[in-house]
Amino acid sequence: MHFPSFIAASTALVGFAAAAPSHSFQANPNIARAEACAGNTATTRSQWCDYSIDTDFMNEVPDTGVTREYWLELTDVTVSPDGVSRSAMAINGSIPGPTLFADWGDTVKVHVINSLTTSHNGTSLHFHGIRQNYTVQNDGVASITQCPTAPGQSITYEWRATQYGSTWYHSHFALQAWQGVFGGIVINGPATANYDEDLGMLFLNDWDHQTVDELYMCAQVNGPPTLANGLINGTNTYENGGSRYSTTFTPGTSYRIRLVNGAVDTHFKFMIDNHTMTVIASDLVPIEPFETNVVTIGMGQRYDVIVTANQADTADSFWMRAIPQSACSDVANEDDVKGIIYYEGSTQEPSTSGYSYVDSCDDETENLVPHISKTVGATAGTTADTPVSVGTNSDKMFRWYLNSTTMVVDWKNPTLESIVDNVRSFEKDDAIIELPNANEWVYVVIATTLGVPHPIHLHGHDFFVLAQGDGEYTSSTALNLNNPPRRDTAMLPASGHLVLAFETDNPGAWLMHCHIGWHTSEGFALQFIERYDEITPLLDTASLNQNCAAWREHEEAFGIEQEDSGV
Repeated sequence: MHFPSFIAASTALVGFAAAAPSHSFQANPNIARAEACAGNTATTRSQWCDYSIDTDFMNEVPDTGVTREYWLELTDVTVSPDGVSRSAMAINGSIPGPTLFADWGDTVKVHVINSLTTSHNGTSLHFHGIRQNYTVQNDGVASITQCPTAPGQSITYEWRATQYGSTWYHSHFALQAWQGVFGGIVINGPATANYDEDLGMLFLNDWDHQTVDELYMCAQVNGPPTLANGLINGTNTYENGGSRYSTTFTPGTSYRIRLVNGAVDTHFKFMIDNHTMTVIASDLVPIEPFETNVVTIGMGQRYDVIVTANQADTADSFWMRAIPQSACSDVANEDDVKGIIYYEGSTQEPSTSGYSYVDSCDDETENLVPHISKTVGATAGTTADTPVSVGTNSDKMFRWYLNSTTMVVDWKNPTLESIVDNVRSFEKDDAIIELPNANEWVYVVIATTLGVPHPIHLHGHDFFVLAQGDGEYTSSTALNLNNPPRRDTAMLPASGHLVLAFETDNPGAWLMHCHIGWHTSEGFALQFIERYDEITPLLDTASLNQNCAAWREHEEAFGIEQEDSGV
C-alpha cells in the first residue's frame, strides 16, 4: 500500500472533465457572476485576472463555465504507514485520497462509489468548509442531508467553488474519516502574499495500530484512548519500521504549504526548524499575513503558510515537526512525528533543533485578521446559549451534551427527507435550533466548565469569532464586532467560552459539532434548520429518496444497528 507525498492519487478511477456545467441546483441569486479567469503568477498572487484579493467572494464569483468531475471509490485495504500493518479504508487506493482541484468559480462534481465490503459500512462524503451555497443536499452528512450510501451503491455530489484556498473532504459516517476516508481540496484563486511554488496539501493525522472502530468502545467507556503514533501526509516511523515524509527545497525559492489537521483527537503545533512561516489564510478565509515560527492547529482547521528556503548556510536538511499537545492530546510517539526538508543535493538526516513552545491547546485567533473587512450586526435575531456537558447513558457509556441534549439522529430518516415530507417533530428537539428568517444575525454562545477544549465546526457558513477565552461567558463579556476572525472551525477553550456569529443567508439543515471524532459519535452536535420554507425547492427529491430506499433495504437485509449519534 503506497502512502503518497503531498499530491498523489491512483489514476484507476480518478477522472477529470471540463465542460459547460449542467447545474442541478439553484445558484445563490445574491452572488454576481462574471467572466472566467486565467489565474496569476508568482509575482502577482494578489490578482486573479479581472479580480483580486480585494474582491468580496461573498458577493462576486467568477463564472468559469467549467465543471471539474471526479470519480472516487472507497475500498477496504491493508496498510502499514509506519511499518505496522493493519486494516483501513482508502479512496482510489491511497491515504490520503486524491486531491480535488478547481478554480474559483468552477462547478465541482464528485461521484462516490462505495465498494467497502463490510455490511454496516454505509458512507457519505462531506466537503469540509465548502459553504454549499443553496446546495445543502450536497453537504454529505449521514442522517442530516442524506441516508448513508450503501455498499455497492454510488452517489454524486455537485457544488460551486464560491470560495478559494485549502480544505479537505472526509466521510461523515461513523468514524470512517479516521479509517482513511479523506483527501484534500485545492481551489485556486488570489492570495495575500506572493510565493514561487505550491507544494499542495500537508495532512497531520494521529494513528493507531487498532482501528478507530475497535477503539471507539474504549473511548465510550474509559474516555479517549492513547494513540500509538502521528503521521505527516500518511507516513511516519515507528520503532524500527516505516519511513518519513520528505520533500526537497531549492535555495531562494518560496513554497506554499496547505496544512490540514485531519486527526481524530490530536491538537498539533507545527514547525520547520530554522524557518519562519508566513500565514496567509485560515480555513478558507484570506487573512493579513503574519509571521511565526510555530503554528497551532486544532482538529478540522487549515492554515496556508509560505516558507522561503533561505537557510542553506545553516544546514543541509531540517526537521519538519508536528507535535501533539499533551494538554489535550494523548499520542505515545509524540516526540517523533517528523518529516524532513532536504535542500538540493542533501540526503543526510537532520540534526537541527526545534523552536521552543508552550504546550497548550490554544488557537491562532488573535493573529487572524480577515483581508476583506466585515462588521457584525450589533443586534442578533437569534441568540443560542449552548452549554457543554458530559454524562453517561443507561449502558454507562459516555455521551456529550450540547444545548442540554445529546444528539441522536437516524441514518435512515435524514433531516432533509423530513423537511420534504413536512414532518416537524424536530420542533421539540433541543438538538435542533430553527432559524426561520432570512439575513438575520445569529449569535451562538458555547461554554464549558470542563477542562477539555473542543474544536467547534459549523457547516454551511463561515462564522465570526466574537469572543473566545477562559472562564464563564457573561453579559459583560466584550464582543469583537469589527472585522473579527472569520473561519469555519474554532477552539472552545477548556473551562471557557466561545461566541460565534453568522448570518442566515443559506437555507438548509446545517450541522454544528465538535470535530473530535469520539465526541461527534458521542452526540456533541446540534442542527440549525435555516429558512425551512425555502429548503425543499432546492432539493433533488428523487435522488434523495432513491439513496434512502437503497440504504433502508440494505439495513433491513443485514440487520444493521446504529450505535452512535448518526453523524
